[in-house]
Amino acid sequence: MTDSVQYKRPESVLVVVYTKSGEVLLLNRTHPQGFWQSVTGSLEWDESPAQAARRELHEETGILSEHIHDCKQQYRFVIRPEWRDRYAPEVSENTEHVFTLELDSMTDIQMNPEEHSEFCWSPFKQAADRVFSWTNKQVIQGLFQGSSD
Repeated sequence: MTDSVQYKRPESVLVVVYTKSGEVLLLNRTHPQGFWQSVTGSLEWDESPAQAARRELHEETGILSEHIHDCKQQYRFVIRPEWRDRYAPEVSENTEHVFTLELDSMTDIQMNPEEHSEFCWSPFKQAADRVFSWTNKQVIQGLFQGSSD
């Protein structure tokens, strides 16, 4: 299938990593700079959202975990113009699957320098204010507010 090789799958994961004491892991993208986010990434054509969440978590942070929580939540959003050429011409939206990972405490991160220039652990409110993506902000705020689902 040519499209699956040439273009990215318009489906991604968002993995919000946080500690029991309330810090959220944020990563600063290298391109565009100043674009702070949680762990994110596109699904490969042959993987499930859960597989992609574990893979992206490891690739972007060095963390290996089978304890990622599938929030069973999805967001749909328009693909930003600067990333549109990665997708087939008829694709304009992406579906994002939400996952979280709670850690006992902050841990050191092994970033991929091609993707991220720095990381930080921020309190929930500051993290929600700092991230660029509205979906990322909404998930962090939901954790911060301690939604009782």
